[in-house]
Amino acid sequence: MSTINQPPRPMGELTLQTVAMPKDTNINGDIFGGWLLSQMDLAGSILAFRIARGKIATVAISGMSFLRPVPVGAIVSCHAELLEAGRSSMRINVEVWINNPITNESAKVTEGEFVYVAISGDGKTRALDGD
Repeated sequence: MSTINQPPRPMGELTLQTVAMPKDTNINGDIFGGWLLSQMDLAGSILAFRIARGKIATVAISGMSFLRPVPVGAIVSCHAELLEAGRSSMRINVEVWINNPITNESAKVTEGEFVYVAISGDGKTRALDGD
């Protein structure tokens, strides 16, 4: 079956979904990039927490690219995908898609790579396998 005429679809699992609200807008009336970044970090950390089976910390964010503004009222969906796991760290890609609830149109608005590490109760790095 060919996918040539099929629209692009999000990569990874849906880990967070919310609605873009007026209180999170910039002077142009669009959603702040920082608000979107925080939603992405939450989405990535949900997957990282599940993989680590415990506490994690965000240690790096890279490869961010904002493709289009997010309007108020859009349904914001964050999809997270594990790219690589090390002894204690995980590299996770997070894509953000919006959906206009009136027109039902979807569009990718940003993506970025997040690195998380598993940490122990005293805040020290620990192995992902729990050792």
